[in-house]
Amino acid sequence: MASDVGGTFTDLVYYDVDAKTGELCAVKTEKAHTTPPRFEEGVMNALGKAGLEVANADFFAHGTTVVINAITERRGVKTGLITTRGFRDILEIARGDRPDFFNIRYKKPEPFVPRRLRLEITERVGHRGEILTAIALDELPGIVDTFKREGVEAVAICLLNAYANPSHEQTLKAALEDAWPQATVVASHQLTRMWREYERTNTAVLCAYVQPITRNYLNGLEAKLQGHGFRGRLYVTKSNGGIDTVEVSRATPITMVESGPASGVLGAAVLGQLIGERNIITLDIGGTTAKCSLIDDGRVQVINTYTIGRSKSSSGYPLMVPVIDIVEIGNGGGSIAWIDPQGKLHVGPRSAGAVPGPVAYGRGGTEPTTTDANLFAGRISSTYFCGGEIDADMPAIEAAFSHLGRSLGLSAQEAARGVIRIANNNMVNALKLVSINRGYDPRDFTLVAFGGGGGLHAAALARELNIPKVVIPAHAAVFSAWGMLMSDLRRDWVLTRPTPLTAEAMVEIDRNVQDLKRSAIAAFEADGYGPPDLRFECMADMRYEGQEHTVAVPLPAGRLTTETRAEIAESFQTNYEREYTYRLGNAVELVSYHLAAFAAVKQPQPPRLEQGDGQESTALKGRRRVDFDEEGIHMAAVYGQPLLGAMAEIRGPAIVEGADSVTVLPPGHGLRVDEYGNLHIEIKR
Repeated sequence: MASDVGGTFTDLVYYDVDAKTGELCAVKTEKAHTTPPRFEEGVMNALGKAGLEVANADFFAHGTTVVINAITERRGVKTGLITTRGFRDILEIARGDRPDFFNIRYKKPEPFVPRRLRLEITERVGHRGEILTAIALDELPGIVDTFKREGVEAVAICLLNAYANPSHEQTLKAALEDAWPQATVVASHQLTRMWREYERTNTAVLCAYVQPITRNYLNGLEAKLQGHGFRGRLYVTKSNGGIDTVEVSRATPITMVESGPASGVLGAAVLGQLIGERNIITLDIGGTTAKCSLIDDGRVQVINTYTIGRSKSSSGYPLMVPVIDIVEIGNGGGSIAWIDPQGKLHVGPRSAGAVPGPVAYGRGGTEPTTTDANLFAGRISSTYFCGGEIDADMPAIEAAFSHLGRSLGLSAQEAARGVIRIANNNMVNALKLVSINRGYDPRDFTLVAFGGGGGLHAAALARELNIPKVVIPAHAAVFSAWGMLMSDLRRDWVLTRPTPLTAEAMVEIDRNVQDLKRSAIAAFEADGYGPPDLRFECMADMRYEGQEHTVAVPLPAGRLTTETRAEIAESFQTNYEREYTYRLGNAVELVSYHLAAFAAVKQPQPPRLEQGDGQESTALKGRRRVDFDEEGIHMAAVYGQPLLGAMAEIRGPAIVEGADSVTVLPPGHGLRVDEYGNLHIEIKR
């Protein structure tokens, strides 16, 4: 089983197993409304709707938004910081990369730890890891007394240059936990061994800030599952696209910051392997946001720095944790259409959420959303809305778009079209950020679109970007949860150790990689996984000497020698040229190592569909009037997706309806169903 808690819905995916043979016979799904702030109730509601006996399950993967929500809504606990003497203001100084550059009144983001709770301790480690000043543990009792007096619940430790030598942090963490066992303590070396003091400090602070909340949430979910008889292993999805044990996730919750969305990208990579697609752009349209990522030659892009809350007026809060490279915008099915003081129409980022939800829900929402626009255009059936669970309030939708249209001098129909066009334009810009802006040509990729709204918009977006093909997964509405079932256990080790890429330095470079592998093996052995169970992928952040920033380069498998140096250098030159359009003759420097270690988890093989004759006519539910925007209004054939067998082919204009998702097939486009039930759309040029 796998569950994914989103902003609007909580998704559940599970495999039905034949009681006699033990073979997988069907993938089943369920959705329930997300229940903030008690998110675990939404998970249990989904299990209840599915009628599942969790006592019969031995594997449960879970993705949650609890970490990102706690940070963005500032609902964490009171947190203190201990740092090297003279560096308490690193959080305040931050960086000078303000996006609102010409605003002379610009204010940097407010630190999560106020100055009175940022305390110093005497110690010093050099940038090469040498001990310059021993740590003065006799200063710790005074620090603890101050934190207790201030009501601090969690403490972050980030000492200068601990990335090069964490011994002082380790000593201080152990002493603090002995002196004050009730407090939550997080040290920066537990999370990252990369340089850049502000980013490391902010990462440790935010991890401590959310740890008690995340621990309570995971404990509550675990208790509820066990109360219903679950005796299997609970895993949590990480931002790197893998899963990990609940014990590790409780200790380092900041690694869950993009838990659910990362699973969708990994699921797309697995799907690509099944159907023979190596180059993929992913598009996940949920109720609140749209998320995009790029998979190059089967490789999911993982970055080591992620920013929360960055906008046109704020530089946000950086985190140094491995995160699948995702661009996220506030445009989903629940995104609200609104008019600014200058009379311009916008869609998002504000969302109607699960309560009151879109106008169609009939729960008090009065502001039209993208979902309402698709209903008004006939793309979503008013009688089969949310699989027939909700009878869409069409009179209220028409009234909402009539009101919006009057403000713009448009009809209700034109206003609804405008909302869909603006939503599409916002998503096109996001897709460009992960492709064109990074040197990739969209014409070389397949668009895999999922989430409840992926199929509604995918064909129009692909045509705008000249993407030749769209794939809508068989269970698109719960695809991120499906991706969790396809995930291996994954942990990442990152180390900054600047080294010139010379023949003489290859021994040192190889030694650093082997040290990281030994650390990974030791960590996994503690959970019962030996070296034969593990596989490794190693990347390096590299740059030309004299530059500040780096590009990620895959390192060859096996030992790194003088013979592999030329291969690494050429790989760097190729990646650099793709991103910046040129090469330099400068010497090359390897700055940081990133080792991803995987332990294989038994994964189900997706069942195949049966192939039959006349299946298109069998799946035909009827016809209805649909507004295809620039292609005009047509009577479109409406098909039930569960009734389409393998190799079924249909032509647009058509609508394909699943229980929780809809695929729009514009006039002239062709659609084919593959053996796994995925929909392949060839985009008409």
